[in-house]
Amino acid sequence: MNTTQFLISGWTWNAAAILFSVAALVVYLAIFGRSRRIGYFLGALGVLLFTLMSPLNTLADGYLFSAHMLQHILLLLIVPALVLLSLPSSLSLVTRPRVLGHPFVGWVAGVGAMWLWHAPTMCNAAVSSWPIHALQTVSLLVLGALFWRQTLAPREEERLSPPGAVLYLFTACVTCSVLGIIITFSPVAVCSIYTMPPADHLGLLQTIRGLWGITPERDQQIGGLLMWMPMCLIYLSAIFAQIARWFAESAGPTTKRI
Repeated sequence: MNTTQFLISGWTWNAAAILFSVAALVVYLAIFGRSRRIGYFLGALGVLLFTLMSPLNTLADGYLFSAHMLQHILLLLIVPALVLLSLPSSLSLVTRPRVLGHPFVGWVAGVGAMWLWHAPTMCNAAVSSWPIHALQTVSLLVLGALFWRQTLAPREEERLSPPGAVLYLFTACVTCSVLGIIITFSPVAVCSIYTMPPADHLGLLQTIRGLWGITPERDQQIGGLLMWMPMCLIYLSAIFAQIARWFAESAGPTTKRI
């Protein structure tokens, strides 16, 4: 199978993801109607479906650790952030119990998700077991929402102050970068299942190893670099947004989201 054939045939049918997305959209429309921020919600659903149904998912399903890492970044940082941005500014996200809304809990949720699911035992289990993989997917979405709630909550008063948000995001960036560096330079496979895929049902392994030139060692290095650099760029972008918010608050009244 060559690259073009794979990009065409690598799409998979995920009934659970489609049904969930349709149900989520129906609920969103029932509660908020045709909100001016619905584009963010549609974007979140689009990224979710792409992550779980595109050739990226096929590669992550036992072929490439780097594809698996990219999936995690999208599920943890992009989808939950877009969902929170889609909510109207009148909505309160005060939780019960209130401890779930504490910044420390949010920080541990966002950072801990990456450390937990990249422990060798957990990583291998998530790739080889469908129930654990489903649990991983749901947990990344939930933990990502807890993390971003501190800076993207619809109500201004429910967010961290700009200085606090900058510290919150910067420390998360540093901690995940440390993990990325460890993965990049580790002489031991983090997810050993990717060194020898259990079933090459698509006949893709030869293309990956030969045509693409991605060895297991290089694959892990790419995965580590994805966490180390692009992932941290997401945090840095959010930090710049908080700095802009800080200056805006200093200059005058905050412009509320619609």
